[in-house]
Amino acid sequence: MATNPQSKVSGAIANGAKPWITHDQEPFIKISNLTKKFGDFTAVDNVSLEIYREELFCLLGGSGCGKSTLLRMLAGFEAPTSGKIEIDGQDMSGVAPFDRPTNMMFQSYALFPHMSVEKNVAYGLLRDGVSKNDAYSQVNEMLKLVQLEDFGKRKPDQLSGGQRQRVALARSLIKRPKLLLLDEPLGALDKKLREETQFELINIQESLGVTFIVVTHDQEEAMTLSTRIGVMNEGEIVQVGEPREVYEFPQSRFVADFIGSVNIFEGRVSDDAIDYVRIKSEDANCEIHVSHGVSCTENQKLWFAIRPEKMTVTHKKPHKTKLAKFNWISGIVDEIAYQGNLSVYRIKLESGKVVRITKSNRLRHDEDEITWDDKVYVSWEDTAGVVLTQ
Repeated sequence: MATNPQSKVSGAIANGAKPWITHDQEPFIKISNLTKKFGDFTAVDNVSLEIYREELFCLLGGSGCGKSTLLRMLAGFEAPTSGKIEIDGQDMSGVAPFDRPTNMMFQSYALFPHMSVEKNVAYGLLRDGVSKNDAYSQVNEMLKLVQLEDFGKRKPDQLSGGQRQRVALARSLIKRPKLLLLDEPLGALDKKLREETQFELINIQESLGVTFIVVTHDQEEAMTLSTRIGVMNEGEIVQVGEPREVYEFPQSRFVADFIGSVNIFEGRVSDDAIDYVRIKSEDANCEIHVSHGVSCTENQKLWFAIRPEKMTVTHKKPHKTKLAKFNWISGIVDEIAYQGNLSVYRIKLESGKVVRITKSNRLRHDEDEITWDDKVYVSWEDTAGVVLTQ
């Protein structure tokens, strides 16, 4: 008998639990020392990862970083060179793709052009011997879930890109896989439709309680969709964390630079204390004070990373009663981009380095408007940035 996919699941993660912190449940997926080589090229390099039931986990990275290869090994389309994959406690070694509790949705959607929407979605059930009545009953429920109940008789070429994406999603979910693998699922959509569809995807995932692993190169998409993000670079997972954690506390220059915009200043430790560190930076032509301790040594080379929205730009030199000589720089406005809700300033410092600052346009008329070639001062709080040692 068909289940009702529109009833909201009461799963732990849907209710805000974080088993990757509490460790009160076994991981649903265990990837252990997984490596994939193509000749002399290592596409995936000794990856270990644990993903929990009902997560919407994103693998994020640039082209050629190994994220799609990792997804294909989970699906069974590629065999690992070494290492192990377990799904729901079962070792996947030697298990064919059609015998795994998974399904995969490709960027191209791969819909049958000669079949109607409902026949596309019913195809897998009918191939498995489900009766026509039961199959189409489940199809109708699934089409309601993806808001296509009035489009069942149409052919794929009669649909918009967003509608075809939802048909592909319905077809991937109709057999209720334990794990759905999505390779750049929103890549073919325009920006506005992609943003709308992201929230639809979250609602569908929570409604069904299926574990999703999404591969994407779009960091905004990963931040919006995911319970956690695994950032990949050159075949390795270089950081795993919740979106806020990865954005606010990157563990390396690569992650800081890949996730959003960032200004990075190279420097050396000038004062190392238990509760603060000071960095002398020629890039910034100033001394940077950070109000937390760092595991470092005197004169050690490191980097200070700060997001553009955490910096303040003014015409007047900042007058701080606390730490007045730290954490401010001056420069000339080189470029401005007005983006409606915010303005982006590129400011050239005396050192020649260009920094990026964003300012929220809260007022319709700004009496202290900053324009091209103005001399300005940029400042930030001592808690605003992060110190990186690699």
